[in-house]
Amino acid sequence: MTDREPKADLPAGDYQPVTPLMRLRDGRWPLVASAVLLILAILVYGVPLAVGGAAIAVLTIVTAYMPRQTRLKPVSVRNPRQLRRMWPGTGMKVTVDALASPCFVADGRGITRYVNKAAAKYYGGVRPGDPLSFSLRAPSLLEAFDRVCSTGSAERITWTDKVPTEAWFEAHLAPIYMPGSAGAQDRSGPPDFVLVVVADLTEQRRLERMRTDFVANASHELRTPLASLTGFIETLQGPAKEDPEARDRFLGIMAQQAGRMRRLIDDILSLSRIELKAHVRPEALVDLSEIVRHTNDALAPLARELDVTVETLIPEGPATVRGDRDELIQVAENLIENALKYGVDGEKVAIEVALEFDTGGTQNWVMRVRDYGPGIAPEHVPRLTERFYRADVASSRATKGTGLGLAIVKHILTRHQARLEIDSTEGEGSTFTVKIPAAGE
Repeated sequence: MTDREPKADLPAGDYQPVTPLMRLRDGRWPLVASAVLLILAILVYGVPLAVGGAAIAVLTIVTAYMPRQTRLKPVSVRNPRQLRRMWPGTGMKVTVDALASPCFVADGRGITRYVNKAAAKYYGGVRPGDPLSFSLRAPSLLEAFDRVCSTGSAERITWTDKVPTEAWFEAHLAPIYMPGSAGAQDRSGPPDFVLVVVADLTEQRRLERMRTDFVANASHELRTPLASLTGFIETLQGPAKEDPEARDRFLGIMAQQAGRMRRLIDDILSLSRIELKAHVRPEALVDLSEIVRHTNDALAPLARELDVTVETLIPEGPATVRGDRDELIQVAENLIENALKYGVDGEKVAIEVALEFDTGGTQNWVMRVRDYGPGIAPEHVPRLTERFYRADVASSRATKGTGLGLAIVKHILTRHQARLEIDSTEGEGSTFTVKIPAAGE
């Protein structure tokens, strides 16, 4: 290895050819010591002056032109500055760590040079030295990064991720010029670093969507009961003002319509709250068997009122899953209540909880709710989980349904990474199957 070879941990562009003058400068002290020794030899031992001068000349030539086995460290005066442009300083790191949002500091080649704690926690496994694209894969973000490196102008972009759930993000990209760099004066040309700050806008966008959906759905579904209330109020204020019989009948209908409005509002708000947490998977351990028993006991009065027999097949031991207990109770209530109301003609509802394996070998706790009613036509089955979709509008309104129950079930199960399967045959009844990964899988 020669002394012209650049050191691996420094930029190759900062290495200069080693000249004789540089070798003489680096070996000046050995030369001075040798000259002093030769002068002493001339003065003390009478060595001829010509011989001493020739020896000094030969030693000087050897030092200037002969390569050495050990490599000199050819660091030019620009190298420390170049190193500062390769890795951010302590002050920059402290500032980035103080930010609550995930932050990346990358160089002009797109190599990650530093990440703060929020970015390391959110993205996981991010290491300085890896390409930025390993962590941030959005094409629009990487294109914006290239533009910032080319123009030196800051940018702000937004993008949407569809997998595993829909999420919105915003990124601010700002160029950083180190003191003494080519573009530090007029902030033109490629920057030394680019600061990328990522903000998660998912909750904000879901709130906006919740407001929009609430207004649209409420205005559509509440129009009928509001029209009924308005008509009855006008009738009571006018022709039926002095008619006690009509007044009692109208007030009963008005109470029913007000109850329908209340149920609609409750279901819309419940659905919106679930959507807000759709991208956060629950981590608490809950017992699915206990949830089904609790729900069955709570709906026992409704079963007696409808004269429907409920058969249960639930394991004695716990059926442990990771989930939100209140939300899973809501799933069980919706499915069992629907089976009682819409399968009343069959006079029986069967509920089962069992441990099963899917085709991939994953363990799932399965909850099946089967009714023996009239069943559902095949063309309606794929749309049952849509908001406000009703296979039979008259039957739904007669049973005080809002058309949101199965939509709520679908969103809760999506958050729990679970599945809902619907199997129905006209004249034989319907089976609703919920599959939730067993805890530990």
